[in-house]
Amino acid sequence: MRVRKIIHIDMDAFYASIEQRDNPLLRGKPVAVGGSRNRGVVAAASYEARKFGVFSAMPSLVAKRKCPKIIFVKPRFDVYQKVSGQIQEIFHEYTDLVEPLSLDEAFLDVTENKPGIKLATDIAKEIKFRIKEETGLTASAGVSFNKFLAKIASDYDKPDGLYVIKPKMAESFIEKLPVRKFFGVGAVTAEKMHKIGIATGKDLKQWSLDALVRNFGKSGHFFYNIARGTDNRPVNPSRIRKSIGAEHTYDIDLQGKNEILDALAIIGKELNNRLSIKQRKGRTLTLKVKFDNFEKITRSKSLEDYLSPSNINDIMHQLIDELDFSNRGVRLLGLTISNLDKPSHEVVQLEIPYEYNK
Repeated sequence: MRVRKIIHIDMDAFYASIEQRDNPLLRGKPVAVGGSRNRGVVAAASYEARKFGVFSAMPSLVAKRKCPKIIFVKPRFDVYQKVSGQIQEIFHEYTDLVEPLSLDEAFLDVTENKPGIKLATDIAKEIKFRIKEETGLTASAGVSFNKFLAKIASDYDKPDGLYVIKPKMAESFIEKLPVRKFFGVGAVTAEKMHKIGIATGKDLKQWSLDALVRNFGKSGHFFYNIARGTDNRPVNPSRIRKSIGAEHTYDIDLQGKNEILDALAIIGKELNNRLSIKQRKGRTLTLKVKFDNFEKITRSKSLEDYLSPSNINDIMHQLIDELDFSNRGVRLLGLTISNLDKPSHEVVQLEIPYEYNK
């Protein structure tokens, strides 16, 4: 069986790095994209902020306690999407087997590649150089013979790293690796593994398939295989996005229907912008509301034809009319379009049946 050549490219602190690139006053300083001093969640943190223990998905208040000098910056997703498109174009100059996981990372199968370059490591070096030259940003790359090991390798020497895991070194590498570093093992699963004596890949390898399935359900099959360096998943360039959405968490709770509709109008514009960028249409609109007591509700409506911007606005108002906002503050609003048309080439979010704690 021919050994595959897989590269995983992961941009370094992508959102935060773009903000620092575009605003010299932010360079060298701890930056959090998203959130604010009082509310919200950090979408991305610069490496200067990470030194203080600030990471994505952390509540802003916690980030502020950990790093009092942190600078919160509003996200600019249209800019991030544009830069991601530039990077995707670079990838496709080397191979059409590109599987995006998100705006800032992707797998590439370069076993057969357009320039005819023999070594995957040389391709990874070229791609990193091209990204730096054309976007001003750094990326880390992992190279190996399967997706699991390539993903692990890209995270091994961040930022601006390049690490290669060859077949002959895979077994010893995995055995020494802490399970919390495994792609597919999130914080909750890692804690559960630690409680039953699994701290490293070597520990994980001692467990039978039946025992892992009993303890971790269907993910047990995945854990059994990766402990042995086995991952036969192909790089799949045709993953289908199921929905496109936009949402916002508010520093001060919204009060009353008028405030809510004003806020939704802004979210609606962002949603239409994302649909336009991705050249997609859908038939179902879903409204998400999170109240001040953290109760979350969703309401949806579908049409036989694809939704237009005016349809989206009309249905948004209809869904709002179905809800009672009296004496209830709203902390989060979101709109999502689903039942999408068939896509052309696009960036999508990887869906995996196990935890992914980046």
